[in-house]
Amino acid sequence: QVYLVESGGGLVQPGGSLRLSCAVSGAAAVYSSLAWFRQAPGKEREAVSCLGPDGTTTNYADSVKGRFTMFRDTVENIVYLQMDNIRPEDTAVYYCAGVLFWVRSRCLGGYDYDYWGQGTQVTVSS
Repeated sequence: QVYLVESGGGLVQPGGSLRLSCAVSGAAAVYSSLAWFRQAPGKEREAVSCLGPDGTTTNYADSVKGRFTMFRDTVENIVYLQMDNIRPEDTAVYYCAGVLFWVRSRCLGGYDYDYWGQGTQVTVSS
């Protein structure tokens, strides 16, 4: 089992930065690959980034590539999403998700994730 708890959302101005956190726990946590998804009002949920169980291999959606960085603190077992140069279209509820296997080429929504956090709201507005 893997438990995920997000935090760090809030209101940010366009062009600003925000760091989301996802605390990872549970017996299978160390084996899990993780991802960040987001869902804006009236839109489908989309994968933003994913991170392999090695804690270093990543993949990003084109919409955030070069602006968002996903990384893992393996000591504290927290996964972060560093969001820079934020845009109004980044407004959404952001979810941390986990699954116990990894295929980099398919990790951005190419398979189902079994474990989900409760979500954290990010609002981009001036």
